[in-house]
Amino acid sequence: MKISIIGASQGIGLALLNIALEAGYEVTALVRNPAKTNITDPRLTVVEGNILDMASVNAVTAGQDAICVCIGIPPTRKPINVFSRGTSNVIVAMGQQQNQKLIVVTGIGAEDSKGHGGFLYDKVLNPLLLRTIYDDKNRQEALIQASNVDWLIVRPGFLTNGPQTEKYRVIEKLSGVTAGKISRLDVADFMLKQITAATCFGKTPLLTY
Repeated sequence: MKISIIGASQGIGLALLNIALEAGYEVTALVRNPAKTNITDPRLTVVEGNILDMASVNAVTAGQDAICVCIGIPPTRKPINVFSRGTSNVIVAMGQQQNQKLIVVTGIGAEDSKGHGGFLYDKVLNPLLLRTIYDDKNRQEALIQASNVDWLIVRPGFLTNGPQTEKYRVIEKLSGVTAGKISRLDVADFMLKQITAATCFGKTPLLTY
């Protein structure tokens, strides 16, 4: 099994990189700074580049079974388009391939998950620090859902550096649900399992404990 991880130098992308290699996958990682990815493994190919660069995206999607988009940026109030533009590039690149799966991490607050993060997050943190980011994640999700690729959108709750427990909830219907915490390793665990045993493709599940 060959998978590509875009945004593999930190966070969920790095967690996915580590557990995928442990599971015996061949991994191609697109990173902006290869020096930050100090992992040596014969099954790992590191490509220096950017999701906004079409040549980079073409290079890491060709011949892969699954493309995992795990990019993130620090909180900002400036206009953002990296999520939608980058994902558009990935969708175009996948159109040149066959039988590929796309797994994209967005977050609590995107599309119909808005209002399910709790009072402080929904009323203070998201509007003040994350509004432009989630405006673009909304555009990102719309592009994915309108595409012809085999897609899964993953919306984690509040991320921690906790262990891989493999014990978490996968919630599709959000009525009455407020997101809790989940470790980056458990998000990665869910993504990896979906590649080989797809049960949530075409859906937008919330992951939380």
